[in-house]
Amino acid sequence: MKDTNKAALLRVVFLDRGTLGPAVRLRQLAVPHEFISFDATPATLIKARIADADIVITNKTPLREAAIAAAPKLRLIAVAATGTDVVDLAACRARNVAVCNIRGYAVNTVPEHTFALILALRRNLLAYRASVAAGRWQESGQFCYFDFPVRDLAGATLGVFGGGALGSAVAKLGQAFGMEVIFAGRKGDETAREGYVPFDEVLRRSDILTLHCPLTPATRNLIGAPEFARMARRPLLINTGRGGLVDELALGEALRAGQISGAGFDVASAEPPPPDHPLLALLDLPNFILTPHVAWASEEAMQVLADQLIANIDAFLADAPRNLVQ
Repeated sequence: MKDTNKAALLRVVFLDRGTLGPAVRLRQLAVPHEFISFDATPATLIKARIADADIVITNKTPLREAAIAAAPKLRLIAVAATGTDVVDLAACRARNVAVCNIRGYAVNTVPEHTFALILALRRNLLAYRASVAAGRWQESGQFCYFDFPVRDLAGATLGVFGGGALGSAVAKLGQAFGMEVIFAGRKGDETAREGYVPFDEVLRRSDILTLHCPLTPATRNLIGAPEFARMARRPLLINTGRGGLVDELALGEALRAGQISGAGFDVASAEPPPPDHPLLALLDLPNFILTPHVAWASEEAMQVLADQLIANIDAFLADAPRNLVQ
C-alpha cells in the first residue's frame, strides 16, 4: 500500500554529507520530514536527487541554474559552509528560492591552523624533522646544529588581508605573540580607510602575510608576480582562505627564486588538485606546506556548523529565517 503520509512529508536532501566528519551529529529538524542523505553527489545525479526536494543542503556540490529549474518544489538551499559560490544566486532569485549559509563557526579552528602553519615555517620544523630523520644530528657531533634559520614571532609584522571575523581573530593571536599587526586596504587604492594600511605598504612591511578574504572577481589573483616582487622582507605567505586568491604558478616562481621565505597553503584553485597542479610541484620544498582544506575542520567547529545548519532550516520553516544570503 502506498504511504500517502510519507509522500506529503517535507523532503530534505543533503547532497554531500561526507564533507562533514563522521563524528559530527546532525540533530532532527523540529517538523516532520523525510531526510535523504548522500555522502557525495556527482554532477550527473544532481538534478535527479533534488527533483522532489523542498530543501537542499549542500557544502561543495554545485547547484546551477539547470538543476534549480528542475526542482519545482524547492524553497530553500541551506549551504553547509560560509561561501556560497557553489550556488547560482541569480537563478535562486528568479525562482524565489531562499539561500542561507553558516557564519562564525570557524573563529577558533582557522586562526589556530593559520598559526600552526606560521610556526612550522617560521621555525623550519619540517626541514629540521627531515634532517634528523636523515641522520644529520649524529653527523653534527654536538647537541644541536643550525642548518636552517629559526625566527621568533615577537617583534615581527603580520599583514592581514581580510578584516572580518577570521582575520580579526588571527590578528588577536598575532598580538598575543607580540607581533605588530596591520590590516591591508583594498588593492589599487592609494590610501586606506581608518584602521587599514595601503595594500602595497603591507606588502613591503610585512614579515608574514595571511589571507582571509572571500574569493570574488576583485580578489582573484590578489597576490601574483607583481605583488611578490614588492615583498621587500621576503615574508611567509599563508593562505587559509581560497585557492584563487593567489596566482599559484607565480607562487612557485617566487618560492624558488627566494622572493618569499616560505608558504603555507590549506587551499588550492582546484580541490582535490589534479596530479599536474602547480602546488603539488612544490612539495619537494622544505619551506612549503600544503594541507587538504582542513583549517576549518576541527571536530568542535564541525559540530557547531552542523548545529547551526539545522537551526537555519528550523528558523526558515518557522517563518523566522536567519543567515539569509538573499
